[in-house]
Amino acid sequence: MATFTVHQWPDLQAGLAQMRRVTRDTLLILTCDPDELNRFWLDDYAPEVISVEARRYPRIEAIAAALGDRVEIIPVPIPLDCTDGFGEAYYGRPECLLDPAARRACSAWSFVEAKVEARFVNELGRDLQSGRWDAEYGHLRQQAHFDGSLKLIISRLEAK
Repeated sequence: MATFTVHQWPDLQAGLAQMRRVTRDTLLILTCDPDELNRFWLDDYAPEVISVEARRYPRIEAIAAALGDRVEIIPVPIPLDCTDGFGEAYYGRPECLLDPAARRACSAWSFVEAKVEARFVNELGRDLQSGRWDAEYGHLRQQAHFDGSLKLIISRLEAK
């Protein structure tokens, strides 16, 4: 199993080959689809962060092709009360991303300039105070789950 790691591997192909070599049957990879990261409202406030993430994550098709066996790709809905520190976990709780610790838990923020982060905090804080964020995205506060970029890739060996 690999959870939020494939985007940090220096050699994706070698890493996936090694996973397949040491796995007897099913392997699981939880990752983000870089083509779907822009579904998250953060793209309107800090597109630089989304862009950085999209460049870092390997394409789902590339992972599936490298595994070569029976591959199933399942969207993973993100629950409103998700406590994990990745960005989309805060889809309905935007105030959380005003906390520097919450941003530090998401490595993408470390790849953008400090002025991007400062602009984000200023604009989101302003829009939360004025009600603008809620007018645009407030429905997310009650939405049980968010269909974002999170994917579970399941690879099973072919039956012999």
